Amino acid sequence: MSAKRPTTAPDFLLSRATGSVRTQGARMTFTDPWEAADALRRGEVEMVVGALPFERSADAALTVPASIIREDGPLEPHSYYRFGPGSHLHAEIDQLDPEEHEHLRRIEAALETIRYSKLDKVVLARAVDIAFDPPVDPLLVAARLIDRSVNRDGFIADLSPAGRLGHILVGSSPEVLVKRQGSTVTAYPLAGSAPRQADAGADKAVGEQLAASTKDLDEHRYVVEHLRHGLAPLCENLNIPSTPELTQTAEMWHLATPVIGTLRNPQTTALELALRLYPTPAVCGTPTDAAEALIHTAESDRGFYGGAVGWCDADGEGEYMVAIRCAEVAGDGRLARAWAGGGIVADSDADTELEETTAKLKTILRSLDL
Repeated sequence: MSAKRPTTAPDFLLSRATGSVRTQGARMTFTDPWEAADALRRGEVEMVVGALPFERSADAALTVPASIIREDGPLEPHSYYRFGPGSHLHAEIDQLDPEEHEHLRRIEAALETIRYSKLDKVVLARAVDIAFDPPVDPLLVAARLIDRSVNRDGFIADLSPAGRLGHILVGSSPEVLVKRQGSTVTAYPLAGSAPRQADAGADKAVGEQLAASTKDLDEHRYVVEHLRHGLAPLCENLNIPSTPELTQTAEMWHLATPVIGTLRNPQTTALELALRLYPTPAVCGTPTDAAEALIHTAESDRGFYGGAVGWCDADGEGEYMVAIRCAEVAGDGRLARAWAGGGIVADSDADTELEETTAKLKTILRSLDL
């Protein structure tokens, strides 16, 4: 499979409308992200790329690349994956984890926990396992995600450093965990979602209902306050609008808040910022430890779903996306697992939350012609 790839095929990429990075090869790897951050601060490495796992105590998959290419805009997938011999795949849904009725039961149980504990919000996810015959090239999945993203958002990260040999995380996340450019720090949290509608009038109405939804505004507020708490001590000024804006992908409406600040200490790296901010209540819940404990009990291993994917250079600049709308493709290309989650708060409705995860999974499934 890999022998036919273009020689320019990356091991890591982050495609963004505002600028992209792709790399090849590995000079060294890190499983401890704080060790990687220290190496960057000491100027021992030029760049660190890769993925942070959802569970903060698990091994990260971070690489010091051998070669780096930066571009001002988003990446255009190679013609090999668009029209050539690498453009074909055949996928089938293998199984759901959990089945829909079990996910509904977990949501009801989480609602009971929220009512009778200090837990305010928890994000419960479900996964779908996808089988490929013949085996798929993970870069083809990434190419399709980038092509079908409104802003050409996409990422690829090799998970081999974390012991998942040959496994590749691919995705098209619309959510910026944190970006550092010079002394400027930005974030674009998403929380509060609703599925898009085929009819234009109905679609507009859904967006307007989301913008006015007390439940979704509360859910969004938890995320914004988490970022405020994490960034305020590190910034000499921090601008966070009081009201979120509406944003959209092909599948979803989201509430979003553009966050911008100026660092007090210009030595603080993008990787350190990411480590201090993730996982946010958008993918975990609040309080973080209580939500993480419930997720660990209720779900199978998330791996790198809900973590972060990005890069940081020796100047401390970099960008990390929340690892959502993603799939982990096995090293042999025969299986992949994709996830989607929804935030559960006291006013959540179980059936609506199930519908939300179904809509979010369409980002991956449609790219696989499912």
